[in-house]
Amino acid sequence: MNLEQNEWWNTFLADDNAVILDVRTDDEFNSGKIPGAINMDIYKGQGFIYMLEELDKTKNYYVYCAAGGRSAQACGIMNQLGFETAYNLLGGMSQWDGPIE
Repeated sequence: MNLEQNEWWNTFLADDNAVILDVRTDDEFNSGKIPGAINMDIYKGQGFIYMLEELDKTKNYYVYCAAGGRSAQACGIMNQLGFETAYNLLGGMSQWDGPIE
């Protein structure tokens, strides 16, 4: 599901079962991330799939990348793997004006 920034962040803040997933490269991740995010680089292909399969499918995932394309793709993959809830951040980090660490 695609969400605009305010809805994505506010839904995350109210969600006791939430995980933020950053699907950018390590270099992008290390240059600044949304607080608490875990990094899984979608460009790792099958390795990305293996990492996803280690995650708890009962959690709600808030997924982002640089501009929203890779994260939309990641949400699609997650849905195919049986994840019930994956929210894509429209605009990604390029339009993010929330907290960064």
